[in-house]
Amino acid sequence: MRVRRPRYPGTHPRAFHQKYKELDPGRYPAEVQKVRESGKTPAGMHVPVMLDEVLQCLQPQPGEVAVDCTLGGGGHTRALLERVRPGGRVIGLDIDPIELKRTEARLREEGWPPDVLTVRHANFAGLPQALAAEGVAGADVVIVDLGVSSMQLDNPERGFGYKGFGPLDMRMNPARGEPASALLARVSEAELATLLAENADEPHAAIIAGLLTLKPLTTTHAAERAVRQGLSQALPRLSKADIKNSIRRTFQALRIAVNDEFSMLDALLRSLPHCLSPGGRAAAITFHSGEDRRVKKAFQAGVSAGIYAEIAREVIRPSMAETRANRRASSAKLRWAVRGGG
Repeated sequence: MRVRRPRYPGTHPRAFHQKYKELDPGRYPAEVQKVRESGKTPAGMHVPVMLDEVLQCLQPQPGEVAVDCTLGGGGHTRALLERVRPGGRVIGLDIDPIELKRTEARLREEGWPPDVLTVRHANFAGLPQALAAEGVAGADVVIVDLGVSSMQLDNPERGFGYKGFGPLDMRMNPARGEPASALLARVSEAELATLLAENADEPHAAIIAGLLTLKPLTTTHAAERAVRQGLSQALPRLSKADIKNSIRRTFQALRIAVNDEFSMLDALLRSLPHCLSPGGRAAAITFHSGEDRRVKKAFQAGVSAGIYAEIAREVIRPSMAETRANRRASSAKLRWAVRGGG
């Protein structure tokens, strides 16, 4: 018996869970293509950023062991799988149990067996433990794509974005840690101002910290409204674009704090050269200055110490064609490093 999909009000679905064509791209490729041609990312779908540039930097070869430290939607993983066969394997890590399960299911349906693709529920800082558990002394290729995925950002129930109404959560792993609403209720105004400045370089951190600690905030819309209305009153000459950027940076800073992202990244960067085989290649995609500074300094320190034989001297940015096709790629930066042969 065929089950009809639930009806939605109006002529086009607006809520995330109603976007049945975009959320099931396999059945509606024409709809997905139309959305992508407009420069947008289909709801619940993640388009891998700088894929060609990543492959050019990493040069995965047949028979090699590759690790995707941020499996996400599986875009980079799929490309690595195609290039390390025959004889190679890919290990995919992700801290998000929800998206991990969905991505693994899609990749298994495509025919990638467990001996070729291993998927582990782990933060990228757990790379050494993951390799040890798989009996791998050193990986030939490692990619880490930082930030938040489109699937997480688009789903209002996850609380990462402010366009849709949802709980102010932001946890990559909803089963662990405290949501952003609890963090706001716990920290002082001064602590929050420091957090906003350090995690997002927010120029109005002190004002926004005061706005976010005036009363309990439990939803994404309440947090967005507090910042938007408060900044409009406190700084009436501030443009709507500037206010929007401050809102975006505020959500970014909270997400980083909730998931302890900088500490996890620092841990990964410390262990990364020791997780590579001699001549192994690593690449990192960052989306804001706090991430990029850490990657840049770690790679520079590694080459100065003789651990890395070579690193990217200049940051690599996405092409104009890619940013037109995928607006979420516009802030991406790519850096790479090669482990020494000793």
